[in-house]
Amino acid sequence: MAESVRRLLGKPGAADLRPYTKLLEPIEAREPELRELTRDELTDRAAELGNAELPYERADLIELCALGREVARRTLDERPYDVQLLGVMALLDGHITEMATGEGKTLSGALAAAGFALRGQGVHVLSVNDYLARRDAEWMRPLYELLGVAVSWVGEESTREERANAYSADVTYASVSELGFDVLRDRMVTEENERVLGEASVALIDEADSVLVDEARVPLVLAGAAESSSADVEMAELVRGLTPRLHYEVDDEGRNVQLTDAGIDEVERELGDIDLYSEDDTSVLPRVNLALHAHVLLQRDVHYVVREGGIQLINESRGRIALLQRWPDGLQAAVEAKERVAASDTGEVLDSITVQALAVRYPTLCGMTGTAMAVAEQLREFYELEVAVIPPNKPCVRTDGVGRLYATREEKEDGLVAEVTSAHATGRPILIGTQDVAESEALAKRLHAEGLDCVVLNAKNDADEASIIAEAGTYGAITVSTQMAGRGTDIRLGGSDMSDRERVVEAGGLYVMGFGRYPSSRLDDQLRGRAGRQGDPGSSTFFVSADDELIATNAPDVRNYAVNADGEITDPGWPPMVDHAQRVAQGQLVEAHRNTWRYNKLIDVQRGVVLEHREAVLRENLGDRQLAVDCPTRHADLVAEVGAEEVARAARLITLYHLDRGWTDHNAFLAELREGIHLRFLGRRDPLDEFNRDAVPAFKGFLDEARARAAETFGQAEAVDGRIDVTALGIKRPSMTWTYMVHDHPFSSALETFAGKVRTALGQPPRSPSA
Repeated sequence: MAESVRRLLGKPGAADLRPYTKLLEPIEAREPELRELTRDELTDRAAELGNAELPYERADLIELCALGREVARRTLDERPYDVQLLGVMALLDGHITEMATGEGKTLSGALAAAGFALRGQGVHVLSVNDYLARRDAEWMRPLYELLGVAVSWVGEESTREERANAYSADVTYASVSELGFDVLRDRMVTEENERVLGEASVALIDEADSVLVDEARVPLVLAGAAESSSADVEMAELVRGLTPRLHYEVDDEGRNVQLTDAGIDEVERELGDIDLYSEDDTSVLPRVNLALHAHVLLQRDVHYVVREGGIQLINESRGRIALLQRWPDGLQAAVEAKERVAASDTGEVLDSITVQALAVRYPTLCGMTGTAMAVAEQLREFYELEVAVIPPNKPCVRTDGVGRLYATREEKEDGLVAEVTSAHATGRPILIGTQDVAESEALAKRLHAEGLDCVVLNAKNDADEASIIAEAGTYGAITVSTQMAGRGTDIRLGGSDMSDRERVVEAGGLYVMGFGRYPSSRLDDQLRGRAGRQGDPGSSTFFVSADDELIATNAPDVRNYAVNADGEITDPGWPPMVDHAQRVAQGQLVEAHRNTWRYNKLIDVQRGVVLEHREAVLRENLGDRQLAVDCPTRHADLVAEVGAEEVARAARLITLYHLDRGWTDHNAFLAELREGIHLRFLGRRDPLDEFNRDAVPAFKGFLDEARARAAETFGQAEAVDGRIDVTALGIKRPSMTWTYMVHDHPFSSALETFAGKVRTALGQPPRSPSA
């Protein structure tokens, strides 16, 4: 009844499975005939499916799923469950499928990708990291090959030639970041044959909620002209000597820090009795603020780790090292100075693309995850996608406890250790989810002190991830882990020794314990979902304290409840209050996503204009035609001297250089404008309107200016030995390019939140209330 009501109201999650369910019986009826076919005959049958256009008609969809089931049985020794075929059909219809952990998303995704490819659609299967991209491509390769579909994969170490070959396959597996970096590099080519990406019209995204929601705002960056940045050691040492609450204060949300009057006096004195707010030197105050932010708000083993002589960021949604990710250069350098490590290379941003913009490039977008319904409204709002909830193959019998709330963190830890001790005595394997690296290590130290041996899975040892997870279901095992999302490996009861499975089942299966609630209910659900896979027994519960950041910030009233002798709060009113705190945190994340989307809408429009013009220069000799008009005499003379083909080559390189140079400069202007725009709310002006007001006229005349500069350069061109030396004209591509992902800029987020609060205090409604 509830599902019918949701469909009637058009609510997210309304994708109707009934049309797919009706096909399961005729799909099964095809099995006896298909089992009699040879491998070559199966491949021929698959090829016949390529004769019609998408979407699949009923008969073809039945044939595809039946073929897929038989091919999977022969090549992988896995006969897809009915629910996996429902997932295939939902993906082919362009939905996000919610399938619980252990339900076989990888196989469903491969069959759907093959289905698209057989109809002539190039497919990119995008994952959260290189390991999963390679693993899944190699794992599913026999299935693809028997279906007559070419498959390959791209990783961080792939050469340009390997990338070009991989993208020429029918189905290419890649991490989101690697695909994004290749898009950026392809945008900068000066010859068509330098591109590595082929045409692809379908993106099938694994861990779709993590990619499309959690990482949607993350810009992937291509930088050039790299040079050594200078870590601000002077400021790092200065702020190290400041005293909390005397010299600086942190806001209630722990997202912003500012100097007090006493702090301003101290800093000015330490810097030689300067005026921090003098208009003569406006560079000092930003340097102080960056150093203060790095020192106070960015915590080692929470936001980053120091490893191999450098700073490595931690992905907050997955608790692992965020490869190639960094903060904006000034903040990155401030953290490096704080930790006294060598400054990393920096350079100017040539171009960037957000993960969201990367995803919406594809005409067809679909994906799969274990936790989509919680973000169904965002998937609809930002991508026009619906969620299809696929039922489990076997009913989930996991028991999810209400949880326990304690007055203090210390009492929460005592309660969890007592529960671990009790459960461990029965032999049950235990998985404990923590918020960050520091917490995982501190808790592991406490467990060891209590005589409870455990292994730790966090950003410091994620290279051992597969082996740790493989044994997490072993009888008597205790595993302490940061976020489990995107780990890509199921926890099987009995671990690698399946003969021990029955003993673990009799003990009650995997016991999942959360050491605090996450800012998102999806992360809670992803942790819970590690227990109870495929009908296994299991249970979960979360231990929360009133001084957890989530609770203290968003539900401080829980402290008013009575506390028993163990520090536990047993009042029945606390669970909904904690749920409310989590919804508030989720709402802030949604609003941050909306804000980024709003700002990037205009930037994407401007970028689109530049890219369209660039394509015309690259493919249609537009630059040569324009310069023949703008510099007719010089153009004619050069053609007579070195020939039309050589002149066209030089004209293309000159025009592309000035387009790219202009876009790099405009990009820098937009970034600077974005960073400072939020201060304008103090004058009751909307930051987004102010951004557009400045960004639009700054772009006006962009193409005309690039054309004029190209003409000026071309007018100075000289021919030497039958060639036009464009290098002598200053036309140089970056000697080196490098890629990275920019972590959300904390200043912007804090200012956006503050701006919203001030608007409310002034009686101005927020532009778009959070969900």
